[in-house]
Amino acid sequence: MSFDLIVTNAAVVHHSAPEPTIADIGVIGGRVAEVAPGLDRTGAGKIVDAGGRLAFPGLVDAHQHWGIYNPLSVDAEKESRACAQGGVTTALNYMRTGQYYMNSGGSYEEVFPQVLKAVESRSHVDYTFHLAPMMGEHIREIPRLVEEHGVTSFKIFMFYGSHGLHGRSSDQNSFLMIPEGERYDLAHFEFVMRGVQEARRRFPDLADEISLSLHCETAEIMTAYTRMVEEEGELSGLEAYSASRPPHSEGLAVTIASYLAHETELPTINLLHLTSAKAMEAAMTMARAFPHIDFRREVTVGHLLADYTTASGVGGKVNPPLRSRDDVEALWGHVLRGEVDWVVSDHACCREEDKFGDPAEDVFLAKSGFGGAEYLLPGMVTEASRRGLPLGEVARLTSWNPAQRFGLRTKGAIEAGFDADFTLVDPERTWTVRAEDSESAQEYTPFEGFELNAAVTDTFLRGRHVLVDGVVTGEPGGEYQARPTGRGR
Repeated sequence: MSFDLIVTNAAVVHHSAPEPTIADIGVIGGRVAEVAPGLDRTGAGKIVDAGGRLAFPGLVDAHQHWGIYNPLSVDAEKESRACAQGGVTTALNYMRTGQYYMNSGGSYEEVFPQVLKAVESRSHVDYTFHLAPMMGEHIREIPRLVEEHGVTSFKIFMFYGSHGLHGRSSDQNSFLMIPEGERYDLAHFEFVMRGVQEARRRFPDLADEISLSLHCETAEIMTAYTRMVEEEGELSGLEAYSASRPPHSEGLAVTIASYLAHETELPTINLLHLTSAKAMEAAMTMARAFPHIDFRREVTVGHLLADYTTASGVGGKVNPPLRSRDDVEALWGHVLRGEVDWVVSDHACCREEDKFGDPAEDVFLAKSGFGGAEYLLPGMVTEASRRGLPLGEVARLTSWNPAQRFGLRTKGAIEAGFDADFTLVDPERTWTVRAEDSESAQEYTPFEGFELNAAVTDTFLRGRHVLVDGVVTGEPGGEYQARPTGRGR
């Protein structure tokens, strides 16, 4: 058979093997057709010599936020370039109604088609969305979202009950744009869980791929500690912000979420961006307490690379906050023991004009979130080498596990029948992170000056060469991924 594309002499990384194997990758019709040494090149449409570089499956970045601070259509184009630059070929974006994002209330029947239209034909990588049921009507819409739009993953922001996106807030209903008389509180969270579980019962063939993700922080704890930290005035910068949203607020929220999952019989729970030893301790304790719940634990590359003393300034403000170096090391301990399920970027581009308040060094006036998809794979490969984490585990954490959980059945592995999404990495190229070199619209990065020892050189999306020698090429060709992808394969 003739291949459309052959990538030769690649060190192919697979989640089932600790170390890579040298092979060629043959592609036909946008899918991987064969992975083996010495593929027949006769009639091949294009041949790319990997030169022994690592070939990772395209990253399935399960946590991004396009459109939170910039128009969704703008982020789709610009931030998807940063994705390709970092080897991310599928971006899963969290989306909700209310202020920021689409700045719209109402039903998803009205809002979600607008979301899809804003992104269509603009992204350089494939994409899909997790949706947050913010009000009762959204819970009732869950079955339709699954059946008609292929949305199989949902989210709760636990701290929105009485705390704002960036700090203290008592203005809940107008911020979230929910109807008068409704509350975004523990009772709502319970009913969301019941709604997701009902969808699992209604679509039994999709049950394991219908899940609920939770941002676990406790609003009341954070509000009290924010007041204390500001009034005492002893801490500043990112350390002050960490103290204002202390690790035990994460642990308490994890515990509450877990018991609600037990009460509602919802077994598919994703605990998002756990940042601290206490948060992970709570997550592991709940897994032992409720073994019938299939918890998945997520960590961000930001919380694995930086702490509140090494990040570059207030630009590192994020929810939950960057923590101490002891917490960073604790997270790595869980990664090395196989207790973390996937690693993400939590990419949320926030331009300087929006990010910083006046004065710019006041962390409590800054917006929360920063980009980082372009550093996800280089950062993980760098730290894997330093810490003895097998490359196969990096592939499992960044591609295979999230693809499996979120119904992306054609993503996550360089294997016959899967989409030909993969990225080439030079594991011996040392470089220094500079925001000016990023494809993102963000003009700063908390990783400024960090030295990484691995570089993404090329990225392929369904066989299309979208990053060539570090440069994004061609027109946007990313497609919306209704899930499950490849149903009936």
